[in-house]
Amino acid sequence: MEEDPREREIADKILEAIKREYGFIPVVNQVMQTRPDIFIAQSNLNKAVFEGKNELDDKTKYLCAVSAAAANCGEYCIGVHMRHAQDAGATKDEILEAVTIGCHVAMNRAQSYALRRYAELFGIDTDEGYLRNVK
Repeated sequence: MEEDPREREIADKILEAIKREYGFIPVVNQVMQTRPDIFIAQSNLNKAVFEGKNELDDKTKYLCAVSAAAANCGEYCIGVHMRHAQDAGATKDEILEAVTIGCHVAMNRAQSYALRRYAELFGIDTDEGYLRNVK
């Protein structure tokens, strides 16, 4: 695919800003920048989520990101989001609670999947009708 020179220029500016912010360029960005057309859109979404006009304050947004990174085993993301949460005013205990919540949700997701298969295998009746009422 032929690269648009204007998109390359924009992507390079985004990379420079990322390097200034983090002191390095994350692997995700290193790879995605090879396709400026996609990288620019992804970067704009990231900016909107974390810096846009949102109802959540920065501390809460970064605690959510810590929790999600913990749930998804985001080895590198969790460190970055923890630092951002701390910079936004999160305490050591708040960050630990966010990690604990994410880990708990991930454990429940694994149990939910595995125990459904277990119930199927061993003929255990389950009532999932409650799912229709969850909003």
